[in-house]
Amino acid sequence: MSASLVRRGLELFNSDVKDVGKVKKKKKKQQQTTPGSSSVMELVSTKRQGVTRQVKRLQGRLGPGKSKATVKDKRIKSAVEEFRKKQKKSQMSTNLKYFMEADYKAPESHTLKILSHNSGRQSRNHPEPPAKKAKETPSLFTEKEFQQFQKEYFGRTVEEKK
Repeated sequence: MSASLVRRGLELFNSDVKDVGKVKKKKKKQQQTTPGSSSVMELVSTKRQGVTRQVKRLQGRLGPGKSKATVKDKRIKSAVEEFRKKQKKSQMSTNLKYFMEADYKAPESHTLKILSHNSGRQSRNHPEPPAKKAKETPSLFTEKEFQQFQKEYFGRTVEEKK
């Protein structure tokens, strides 16, 4: 801001303050009701420009039906304080404590279901299924039958168990 603008603003403010101070001393009771145009004219500055606008503004500001709420009595609230008030408390530590103390272990079938639901749809997201072990087919003959066959065929048991 330039110095000339500041000076000009202070001069305007000074003249308004002097005019309002004189009227306040004379008539305090009249401010409670909406003043007439004659009493408001005393509050208006002596310049010719914008007189009607100032009269309307002053008449609208005063009166019993108008709101008298001002910023003077309000406490300025910090945006950070408001955010912290509205922000919910983090439950991470209590959740971790609960899960670390829990002795329950989910069955493997449940965990596999969850993993399959959460895996992506592309083939690269699906691991190869584990190779199934081939079951050994049970022998039709028992060990006794093998030993008996050896005795009959070879005349003795070829492999003796140790």
